[in-house]
Amino acid sequence: MASLQELLDQQAAVAHQIASLQRESRAAVISEIRELMAQHGLTSADIATAPRPKGAQGPRAKVAAKYINRETQQTWSGRGLKPKWLAEKLKVGAALSDFAI
Repeated sequence: MASLQELLDQQAAVAHQIASLQRESRAAVISEIRELMAQHGLTSADIATAPRPKGAQGPRAKVAAKYINRETQQTWSGRGLKPKWLAEKLKVGAALSDFAI
């Protein structure tokens, strides 16, 4: 059975190997990117200002609420699924306009 110190030494050796492989991999990727940029005549400024591909996800602006449950102050923007509180109110005959802000 291995001692605690032997296991810690093994852990340190594995961590060193992982870091080394990560550095090598990163260097290879950077080299490949530089090569592609040179082939296409691109600079880092071109990359920084490039438009996002269609459908790319990024931070989204918060949408203002359009409907409110005046009893609980819960709100809904009108996007996505209706919240349960609103669906229940609509089932019993309330109109969506009753909850408009």
